[in-house]
Amino acid sequence: MSTQTNSVETRPPLPPFTRENATQKVRMAEDGWNSRDPQRVSMVYTVDSQWRNRAEFPKGREAIVEFLTRKWSKELDYRLIKELWAFDANRIAVRFAYEWHDNSGQWFRSYGNENWQFDANGLMELRYASINDLPINESERKFFWPLGRRPDDHVSLSELGL
Repeated sequence: MSTQTNSVETRPPLPPFTRENATQKVRMAEDGWNSRDPQRVSMVYTVDSQWRNRAEFPKGREAIVEFLTRKWSKELDYRLIKELWAFDANRIAVRFAYEWHDNSGQWFRSYGNENWQFDANGLMELRYASINDLPINESERKFFWPLGRRPDDHVSLSELGL
């Protein structure tokens, strides 16, 4: 949850990161994205945050909201798992997988990596994402929790062999 300190937005945990709080930051990001609420998700980024997402380069919260609105109107029944890969000072690297289907009913599992850089207030200022989509049969799905936050006892990407 964002807090205000002297009118400056903060988003704990703050850098420099430890394994514990980097893992917490990753889970908080996963929870936000699983909400599929573009406005909520945009608030963890700086007002001028810069992204590279596939071949798109959104800059700023308004562009992030527009991007995510388009994304989740196409990627239906979206469920995501993120996993900490590495961290150092104000940077975190994650790997992730998410499942979704298009409006024809074709399911996909999208795999990727993200590199994140945070400002001193814990807001993400840079996000670089590389993503590949794999068409899958519905019978190959692995993410079945109800839409929204992944349950705490759900297996991780590593445990799923992904």
